Amino acid sequence: MAEENYMRRALDLAARARGRTSPNPMVGCVVASGGAVVGEGFHQKAGEPHAEILALRAAGARAAGADGYVTLEPCAHFGRTPPCCDALIAAGVRRVVCAMTDPNPLVAGKGLCRLRAAGIAVETGMLATEAARLNEAFIKTMTRGLPFVLYKSAMTLDGKISAASGDARWVSGPSARRRAHELRAYHDAVMVGSGTLRQDDPALTCRLPGGRDPVRIIVDGGLSVSDDAQALIPRSPASLCVLAASARAPADRRAALGARSGVEVWPYSETEHVPLPELMRDIARRGWNSVLLEGGGELAGHMLAAGLIDKVEFIIAPKFIGGAGASPLQGLSLARMADAIPLRDLETEFIGPDLKISAYIGPGAPLPESGPL
Repeated sequence: MAEENYMRRALDLAARARGRTSPNPMVGCVVASGGAVVGEGFHQKAGEPHAEILALRAAGARAAGADGYVTLEPCAHFGRTPPCCDALIAAGVRRVVCAMTDPNPLVAGKGLCRLRAAGIAVETGMLATEAARLNEAFIKTMTRGLPFVLYKSAMTLDGKISAASGDARWVSGPSARRRAHELRAYHDAVMVGSGTLRQDDPALTCRLPGGRDPVRIIVDGGLSVSDDAQALIPRSPASLCVLAASARAPADRRAALGARSGVEVWPYSETEHVPLPELMRDIARRGWNSVLLEGGGELAGHMLAAGLIDKVEFIIAPKFIGGAGASPLQGLSLARMADAIPLRDLETEFIGPDLKISAYIGPGAPLPESGPL
């Protein structure tokens, strides 16, 4: 149990950098000796020292003969920083306990092999499921070349995301809306369709103190977006808006929008509609591991039908609106109940007066018990 506590501490440390490490994973490390923690650290941002380096610095000479608990296999290659396994070897640790191996082909067991070759005892699999869940976005990008997509939506108890007039402010309460901004801070990109942009004109920024703005991705085949849309306005030095366009978009419109500061147009000129699987692959190639899909219902339905959504988080407000308002999956239409898309690992929680329901899409175990996917 004591050893699991060290690993849980490492996982807690890693999670502190949620939303800030892409394209790298979140990693935490604890160095323990004589039944006590002598050093700890976590990877805070891509390009900055890895968790093992920070933990070893904190431990200093006490790392010699100590045990290291790390949430992901120490890297064995030169990237923006030197290999972590070399630092562990040089520090003289006697044993490394690793939650799971790294699915990155540049690592994928090489770090563990190097540690063993240096005479360091290596164990893997401790809290592997928790470690894999923490880095589910990184794992999916590494193994499938696609980002992890969470679809977030707020709806009334009778399943409406807006009134028949289109008014949607506000479906949920203040606490649930704060949760939406937390999710924006945690994800690399936030994505909406052109209908949501026209209807709501969202800024798609994180408005929490110290929060990080995600990249804004607008799926707008014909580039019908207004020149005055809030999402096109740069909000921070790292802010970027991507417009995914199709063959329907006029060339002059593509050029005009692409010339704006903080805006990129990604043209998919061979199709009348933006090819969503190809768009997802391009997002992953850009180094964005996670996407928060905020709607609308048409885009979300098409994304779900294409198998591109990994998880949903629905906020259900205790109110009725009735009428012909939009639903959160307007673009999905299945003919038979037998074809319904199953959910798994359901979790519920009240956020103020609203009920949050989150679940993963599809049957089966989502993550490995140990080792790479």
